[in-house]
Amino acid sequence: MARRNDIDRILKDWKFEPGEVIARLVRAADGREVLQMRIDLGLLQLEVDHRPDGTHPGGAETYFDYLLALTIHEGRDFTLSEEQCAEADRELVQFYQRRIGWLSLREFRRAARDADHSLAFMDFLKTCSPNEEWTLSHEQYRPFILFHRTQAVALAELDETGPEAAIEAINQGLVRLRRFFIDVEAEERFDEDELVSRLRELRESIREHYHLGRTLSERLADAVESEQFELAARLRDEIARRTIS
Repeated sequence: MARRNDIDRILKDWKFEPGEVIARLVRAADGREVLQMRIDLGLLQLEVDHRPDGTHPGGAETYFDYLLALTIHEGRDFTLSEEQCAEADRELVQFYQRRIGWLSLREFRRAARDADHSLAFMDFLKTCSPNEEWTLSHEQYRPFILFHRTQAVALAELDETGPEAAIEAINQGLVRLRRFFIDVEAEERFDEDELVSRLRELRESIREHYHLGRTLSERLADAVESEQFELAARLRDEIARRTIS
């Protein structure tokens, strides 16, 4: 029994590298796919779907789903208890750990899916938060999650569709980030934000690498801003034709 539980060989063969996210996909004994991450003092094993720890809180696929069902029963005045706040935090941390694992493996769609879960969960938690301080303790991480999501979707589009779609994904992500800064009354900090700068650098590096000029959507925005309405109409028609095809 002791030998079967010993993970010394795994840790010796799979070295930890400080400052790096080290992850891999493996098959468990029952054949299911799991995500493993090497950490300083050992390793993490995460399920690839639903909740990363594989549990089903209250019979639901995630704690978010459980709380959603609970609010339907409790009504609009539902407020999270201290224990529920702690459980919500646990799930957010788990999805963060899996998200960075997906990014390191270039599993961009999976990373975006987990980012979407966290963002939707945070939106929900704001509605039943016990106080503003607890809400702010989570909202401070929203730009980072939006950055991860934008990066993941853009790189997925680059692989699957092409550079123009990747640039559009970055532009859409920047719009969401700007909306966050407006919501917290800090729009003047948007252009100086490091995450915004990194997304803009990614966008321009894609544009330069693929020798791509302004996208159709960017040209449409330029035409509307300069009141070139006939050009804007033609660009809208072109975008519509591309969408249909």
